[in-house]
Amino acid sequence: MQKPILTLACELAPEPLKELFAAPELINDLKTMNASISLGILDFSPARVEVVRQLNKAGIPVTAWLLLPKEQGYWFNRDNSYEAIARYGQFKTWTAKNKLRWAGIGLDIEPDMRAIQELMKDRRAGFCRMLKNVVNSRRSQLSLIDYRALVAQIRSDGYFVESYQIPFIVDERKAGSTLIQSSFGLVDLQVDREVLMLYSSFIPNSGVSFLWSYAPDAQGIGVGSTGGGVDLGEGAMPSLDWHEFKRDLLLARQKTDSIFIFSLEGCVKQNFIKDLVNFDWEETVIAPVETAEKISRFRRLGRGLLWISAHPWLVFGGLFWLAWFLYPRRRNR
Repeated sequence: MQKPILTLACELAPEPLKELFAAPELINDLKTMNASISLGILDFSPARVEVVRQLNKAGIPVTAWLLLPKEQGYWFNRDNSYEAIARYGQFKTWTAKNKLRWAGIGLDIEPDMRAIQELMKDRRAGFCRMLKNVVNSRRSQLSLIDYRALVAQIRSDGYFVESYQIPFIVDERKAGSTLIQSSFGLVDLQVDREVLMLYSSFIPNSGVSFLWSYAPDAQGIGVGSTGGGVDLGEGAMPSLDWHEFKRDLLLARQKTDSIFIFSLEGCVKQNFIKDLVNFDWEETVIAPVETAEKISRFRRLGRGLLWISAHPWLVFGGLFWLAWFLYPRRRNR
């Protein structure tokens, strides 16, 4: 079996980032794996410039994973399309000034960080915000137009565009609905490669089945987390040990040749890098077929409910005509 294309995500502040790449063996290991890096652009600091130049010099492909300041929502979503467009403009200026090279641009589509923190602190307030999002459908439409224009601009600048998406977006497409997008402020974009974030560590007990259920729908599969990531104020996020991580890699490889690993710093901290260099992609793994099918059944039910949400008048109309058809027959009896 041919080795997959590995992309390791790195989401570090300037000083930890500089420290991470100070070790020459990491660069050598990445080259040996033919791996690429998706580097979180948290800022336009000199330390980030230095690391990108270091990777450029070593011939390691680097995707610019665009992010916003936390006070603007951090990830890209419905409520910060203007800020996202402005951020890309700043990124282009910074790139030209420092003569940096990029293999592509990554757009991380997730709910506003502030909304997630609000939901964690006060579920009632969080659900009220979600309800307002559903009602304000006009804002979603305008935001989608903005983001489509942004993708077109990035492509016209000669960049490959990939997105990092929450997997439920797949079910919405199949159902022809926008309820989840409206509720959580997401946007459904057509890009060159869509990576579904199938991090099994985030779903205790069922994570691997969740991954296997969604994997056939993914162009690229995100596995993890091995550790790291932004702090949402609730302590460290759960992470995979080596056996769990290896299992997810082998399962993902059965469905795609494009694997996204979150995160590089987690792999370094847990000493996974050397194991990745010598990884045996021919090793067999048992797929969780039965438990994944249970999740797939729930997904089919969910798609049915989403379809109803997208066609309420059609459903009500069908029920009305059914009642009209049956009522005379009951009366005649």
